[in-house]
Amino acid sequence: MWPELRAGLSGWLGPRRTIWLIGTFLVQLYSVPARANAPLNYLVGAGPRNVSTLTWGVLIISIIVVVVITGLLFFATLKSWNRPASPIWKDRELVPRATNPVAVVYAGLILSTAVLLGVTIWTMMTLADVAAPPSKPTVSIEVTGHEWWWEIRYLNSDPSQIFTTANEIHIPVGEPVAVHLQSADVIHSFWVPALSGKTDLIPGQINKTWILADRAGTFRGQCAEYCGLQHAHMGLKVIATSKADFEAWRKNQLQSESEKSIGSAGQNVFMQKCAVCHTVRGTRAGGRVGPDLTHLMTRTTIAAGTLPNRPGYLSGWIADPQHVKPGSKMPRLQIDGQQLAEVRTYLEALN
Repeated sequence: MWPELRAGLSGWLGPRRTIWLIGTFLVQLYSVPARANAPLNYLVGAGPRNVSTLTWGVLIISIIVVVVITGLLFFATLKSWNRPASPIWKDRELVPRATNPVAVVYAGLILSTAVLLGVTIWTMMTLADVAAPPSKPTVSIEVTGHEWWWEIRYLNSDPSQIFTTANEIHIPVGEPVAVHLQSADVIHSFWVPALSGKTDLIPGQINKTWILADRAGTFRGQCAEYCGLQHAHMGLKVIATSKADFEAWRKNQLQSESEKSIGSAGQNVFMQKCAVCHTVRGTRAGGRVGPDLTHLMTRTTIAAGTLPNRPGYLSGWIADPQHVKPGSKMPRLQIDGQQLAEVRTYLEALN
């Protein structure tokens, strides 16, 4: 039965049909929606183009190598199937090979070495290019990793121009931004796939990197070093806008909350329940355990990218944060429905 099966497969799966099947598979693979704009898609870069070019180049070279090796294996297998089967090796006569096997080995060795050497040189040149920004950064920020959120501090030689926000980084398009990284607790890793590689945040040490967006857009980032229970919910966003829009956002962030809300029911609840952990500049709330909430409603998400920043989600997060992010340092607040509505109304005015 086996010889008949081999003969049937050999006749059906000839060299031409094998090449056709491989080509069809590659075409289908290229056309799948995997190339869509996924949240953490590192194959479509908006930063230094040489990084994404290297990624695609190495990927294509790897696919070609796999296809060539697979094709050779198929060819060798088919050639062996076409030989007459004989259980007794001593009855078979050796047939002289048409080519020198040693020369084939040498050719394969030289070709493999050339490909690997070329990829290595290409990689080293790309690493040298991205080691430093193309020009002096116009914006400098300090990113501190916490379990499990990001503290973003915009630096400036003028102390009055320094402000703090959380979980969302705004940058101007086309201008490099210096990023100083540190950790408040355990090791984290700063990773915005479309803009930069991974850089660790290590307790007691300041690491430096830089990001640059060559087009406007919102780019998702993520902690890339396992840092505890809610590691998967430690996301961030980088929002690249025009220079004018960035300056407008920056000027708004520099504004402090006025004292006009003092005495309101919502602020009274906030001062009693939240001020020990959170800061609202311009008020008596000066906690440093949690994110600065001065301009909370200018952010698109809450809880480090876990929930959209909308009234319903905000209420749910305030009422029971441990249900949303179990193990987070925000405790369940002992507040009733009336107090929840009041404090949410107060927070909705922080823009």
